[in-house]
Amino acid sequence: MALWRVLALGTALGRRSCCSKPSLPPGFVEALSAVVGAPNVSTATAVREQHGHDESMHPCAPPDAVVWPQSVGQVQELAALCYRRRVPMVPFGTGTGLEGGVNAVQGGVCFDLSRMDSIAELSLEDFSVTVEPGVTRKALNSHLRGTGLWFPVDPGADASLCGMAATGASGTNAVRYGTMRPNVLNLRVVLPDGRLLHTAGPGRQARKRAAGYDLTSLFVGSEGTLGFLTQATLRLHPLPEATAATIASFPGVGAAVACTVQVLQAAVPVARIEFLDEVMADACGRYSGMGLPVAATLLLELHGSRNSLAEQQRQTEEIVRLNGGSGLAWAEEPEERGRLWAMRHNAWYAALALRPGCQGYSTDVCVPISRLPDVVVETKQDLQDSGLTGPMVGHVGDGNFHCILVFNTQDPEEAQRIHAFTQRLGRRALAAGGTCTGEHGVGLGKRALLLEELGQEGLDTLRSIKAALDPHNLMNPGKVL
Repeated sequence: MALWRVLALGTALGRRSCCSKPSLPPGFVEALSAVVGAPNVSTATAVREQHGHDESMHPCAPPDAVVWPQSVGQVQELAALCYRRRVPMVPFGTGTGLEGGVNAVQGGVCFDLSRMDSIAELSLEDFSVTVEPGVTRKALNSHLRGTGLWFPVDPGADASLCGMAATGASGTNAVRYGTMRPNVLNLRVVLPDGRLLHTAGPGRQARKRAAGYDLTSLFVGSEGTLGFLTQATLRLHPLPEATAATIASFPGVGAAVACTVQVLQAAVPVARIEFLDEVMADACGRYSGMGLPVAATLLLELHGSRNSLAEQQRQTEEIVRLNGGSGLAWAEEPEERGRLWAMRHNAWYAALALRPGCQGYSTDVCVPISRLPDVVVETKQDLQDSGLTGPMVGHVGDGNFHCILVFNTQDPEEAQRIHAFTQRLGRRALAAGGTCTGEHGVGLGKRALLLEELGQEGLDTLRSIKAALDPHNLMNPGKVL
């Protein structure tokens, strides 16, 4: 459904809103309470509303009830109960998604998995850890402090690690360490009917495998539509011996993006390379108090040994200068680097501060590196021609960038221009051989573009997989397909 129609209707699919009253079979809430205890079930309006939306612009669509299971056994019992009574089920982690993935557009029961928060197994020798869905990335890295290991996938928000797997998240470190997909070794999944599945087999954490279909990759990025991710075995990485970060300003967007491509072509093992256009650089500088130049900007971070880092810095500085960049000053102390990346991670809020009282919507295209300069420049021109507030930011080291579109939801004309722009951008990315979503997922807003990306045969294959695992369409209905 078009973005402007979503806003005009005031509901995610015209089905539910924050004033919707609970509608469950008679005695169903009591049955839920019998599994998890009455204190772990709520039908209170405020609680339902809290669980009916994420950070996206999609209007609140509350579930009929919220449950807090404490164990995988309880998740199985609750799922089996919902399955028997044909009640929709929606997984909930931390609610930090950007595509309406937790909105209960058909009502049902929201499974808040945040209280399942144990770190079940840590193997320093195998560089792996097993976590439950209530464990966030910051909590895991805090637990790993002093081990010499870390989990580098960093989407910005302190998201649930199982939620990150469910959306196929990535972030600023993906150019060096990969997205969630290669960093998930195994998943424990509760299927819609309550059965338990270990995608790589119970207790297995091999670094590679060629045994049968890759079920782990099937569930990574499934957005809660195939089952509940109740445990994830993750790949850990050694902490780098030395780290240095810097900010470089450029005369234009094209120069900044061209510099990114050349850094990668020169095989500089960059760990992060983030792009801000001049609007975003100004917004982030003012929001954080760091006072960045109002210019197209790259934020770069290098990881390595102390000896190798000096050579990486020299190469990077040379490429930046060749592209007209300036302002390089390397930060090596954790506090200074922390301020720099906190500024970057607050880009969403910095963009919203440009128009107080308005809402934001983030695009999420990803294109081949060779096409990145042209696509970014064309998109920048499209933004200006459309008269939209849409500062650009992105993980350009892997071809992924976002326009954070800030708009007045009460202005249908502006909302329609936003919708038209997002469709053009998605199709521009597809025409360049890219994807409509690099890390946020499809959720509610990108289903039409998914058809264009995969084609009818691809979409029919996804529907067949969905029907095989969830024949009654109870798992997070209305999302992806």
